[in-house]
Amino acid sequence: MPTKHLPDRPQLDHLRNQAKSLQRAVRGGDTEANQRVEDCYPGGLPADHTGFGLSEAQLVVAREYGFSSWTRLKRYLQTVADFSWELTPRADGTPADEFCRLACLTYSHEDGPDRWGQARAILAEQPGLTADHVWAAAAAADLTAVQRLIEAEPALAGRRGGPHRWTPMFYLAYSRLDPEVPADRVLGIARLLRDHGADPNEGYLWNGGPYAFTVLTGAFGEGEQGPTRQPRHPHSLQLARLLLEAGADPVDDQTLYNRMFRPDDDHLQLLFEYGLGRGDQPGPWRERMTDLHADPATKLRVQLRWAIEHGFADRVRLLAGHAVDVQSPYEDGRTPLAIAELYGGPAVIEALREAGAERPVPDNPADALVAAVFRADPAAVQTLVRDHPDAAEAVRRGGRNLLPWAAAASGREETIRLLVELGLDVNALGRSDVPVDGGWIETGWGQAGGERGGHTALHEAAYRGDAGLVRTLLDLGADAGRHDTDHDATPLGWAQYAEQQGEDREAVIELLRPLTTA
Repeated sequence: MPTKHLPDRPQLDHLRNQAKSLQRAVRGGDTEANQRVEDCYPGGLPADHTGFGLSEAQLVVAREYGFSSWTRLKRYLQTVADFSWELTPRADGTPADEFCRLACLTYSHEDGPDRWGQARAILAEQPGLTADHVWAAAAAADLTAVQRLIEAEPALAGRRGGPHRWTPMFYLAYSRLDPEVPADRVLGIARLLRDHGADPNEGYLWNGGPYAFTVLTGAFGEGEQGPTRQPRHPHSLQLARLLLEAGADPVDDQTLYNRMFRPDDDHLQLLFEYGLGRGDQPGPWRERMTDLHADPATKLRVQLRWAIEHGFADRVRLLAGHAVDVQSPYEDGRTPLAIAELYGGPAVIEALREAGAERPVPDNPADALVAAVFRADPAAVQTLVRDHPDAAEAVRRGGRNLLPWAAAASGREETIRLLVELGLDVNALGRSDVPVDGGWIETGWGQAGGERGGHTALHEAAYRGDAGLVRTLLDLGADAGRHDTDHDATPLGWAQYAEQQGEDREAVIELLRPLTTA
């Protein structure tokens, strides 16, 4: 397991200097350096550390970053150099380049309908910009122009260009120019590019980091910012099927991540149809990223845990039906069924029991307490607090995410009240995407305390437009003026942002406006 994370766009010279510094420190008897070698070098620290070599130091540095050898680390750096996603457009970009930049998803905070509207305006003013620019023609789904350009120069099908130095297939899959674009134009371009050698596994490392965004990722779309700002392609499944039939790897890490936030499973159904989870020969991106990415079975177990924690019972059934392990404990010692009994809800518990899931680990009083809270069972909560005061203290100490996470689902006012009565700070900052964070996953309840940023339950309720929960939180003492650490905004600011994205937040805004400013 890596102990360090590479920066975006890592440089070989910088890593070589790290290895040289480690070599000098080990030869000099530095205690911290010796421990690094003890942790990462085969056989531990050599008896004669004064002769510790540079190649040995390089191996330690490579392993600290999660690579099995210095050679594999260097190979990854070459992959970064070859496949970096250029987020910053070139200064000398043409109008066609600017059109491409605005028309396509970039997986940045700039994504959204406003950008695509700007792209449409550019194309309306300059309809001829696709005539000699195959990348703009692909982004515009201009089948006639793409066909003419490819027939004149077939090598264009796999050539990088445009503002991001992508291939035409990539601009086609990431374009969100026209939600009403005819399917025959999109699929016609995809077939044309495929037939002229376009790679169905084409992909790029976002901002030079370890995240491979493929053509398939673009077709499936969505992500952290949701379906309004990062929608799937208008012909998502048809385009994805065409790519899979052409040989795209169904184990697409970024697709699995981007589409896990919502309960729809059409992406998983299609990926399973083409081999996800069957242990087939790995595709090129799994070959390139072996040291940094888990095996497919582990990735699907991550999907299972997310589905359990977020109440996606249908996804639990789908995963279990494709032989995803529903028995083994996770790193925190909890089995899937134990997690479901904590906060997955009755439908998820039923789905796991249908799949034969068992709960072989003994009951944990802190887990039982949290389960009672999320069942909204005050009598059971009182009994557990009385009989297990240490468990209550453990939940208070390690439960910073529970309030924001509970606020992310509707109908949990009673759970929110019980958490506050238990002693959790209604104004604590945390995450609302997961009920537990890395500290809990590794060490269990009560070990991950401390203020580390995030947002409050009131931020989450305001963003989601849950006026009833906003009132409940205010009654419980929530501070309407509290700023989050991600956007430096109040709950009112979060509600206003959602309103700007086309969501109705009038009732929440009316509640919060007298209490604070954005």
